[in-house]
Amino acid sequence: MGKTYKPGEKVPVSGQAEIVGPRGGRTGIERTTVKGKVFPPTQQSGQKYLVVDKTKTK
Repeated sequence: MGKTYKPGEKVPVSGQAEIVGPRGGRTGIERTTVKGKVFPPTQQSGQKYLVVDKTKTK
């Protein structure tokens, strides 16, 4: 599993980010993220984001 990011952190690369649980379990819920913006709030505390599909265009 790759690096996870907390809600409110800056997005390092545009693409799809999946919400993962506090112990790393994947939820299947994805959000579209844009480089330079911040990750949005999650549904429950302790959840984080995992970038699963980077945008292929510039």
